[in-house]
Amino acid sequence: MKITFLGTGTSSGIPQIGCSCEVCTSSDPRDNRLRCSIFVETENLKLLVDMGPDLRQQFLRENIKTLDAILVTHPHRDHIGGLDEIRSLNFILQKPIDIYCNEFSEEGIRELHAYVFRKTNYPYLPKVNFKRISNAPFSIGDLAITPAEVMHAEMPVLGFRMGNFAYVTDCKTIAPSEKEKLKNLDVLVLNALRDQEHHSHLTFAQAIELATELNPKKVYFIHISHHAGTHETRQATLPKNFFIAYDGLTLEV
Repeated sequence: MKITFLGTGTSSGIPQIGCSCEVCTSSDPRDNRLRCSIFVETENLKLLVDMGPDLRQQFLRENIKTLDAILVTHPHRDHIGGLDEIRSLNFILQKPIDIYCNEFSEEGIRELHAYVFRKTNYPYLPKVNFKRISNAPFSIGDLAITPAEVMHAEMPVLGFRMGNFAYVTDCKTIAPSEKEKLKNLDVLVLNALRDQEHHSHLTFAQAIELATELNPKKVYFIHISHHAGTHETRQATLPKNFFIAYDGLTLEV
C-alpha cells in the first residue's frame, strides 16, 4: 500500500494569510503545508481520505488523474471543502464518485455544499454517491478498514486503520476501547498541533505520549500549526522513529 501525504497543515495552512513568522516565510518546502489529506493506493484501489479546500492543487502537484472513492473523517470545512473539484474527475471517469462517511459527516457535506444537492438540471455539478459507514469494520474494494472513534473536543471524528497503517486526525482524546484498535501498527499518523495547550487538538507532548502508549513501529505527525516551529527544528526534538510528515511525502506500508 502506498500512502501520499497531500496536505499536513492545520485548518489555516502554512503559510498563514498575513503572517510573517519564521515558519510562514521559510524557504524550506517542507514548511509549506496544505490542509490535511492523504491518498491511498493499493493494487486495485485509489482512495482519497478527506477532500479539503486545497484538493485541486494537491491533485495537480501529485499528478493524480483518477479516483475510486473518498473516505471522510469528519465534516469540518478543512476536511470536506473541496467537493466541487470532483467535477473534473466526473468528466474523465463518466460516473459519480463514492463518498464513504457516517451520517454526521454526510449531513455536514450536504449543508456546506447545499447547491450540489438541490434539485436542478444544471449539468456541471459534482456527482457523488454516499456510502454510509458506522464504527464497524468495512471494506472499499480490496482494502479492509477499521474505524476508530476519537474526540475533537466534543465532536466525534473517525480515524481509520488499514492493515498495519492508521490515520488519525483532529484528535484530543480517545477512549481505551478505541485505543485497542490502534495497537500493533507499523505506521501511525497522528495530529500534533503545537506545544501550547489546545482545547480540541493534541499538543506535541500529548501526541508523543499517546503514540508511545500505542507503540507503533513508526509515527508521523500531521495537522501542524505554524506555532510548531520549522520542520527542521521540530524534527530535531522528536524521539527515535517519530517524524514530522510533510506535503508530498510518500510511504510504502
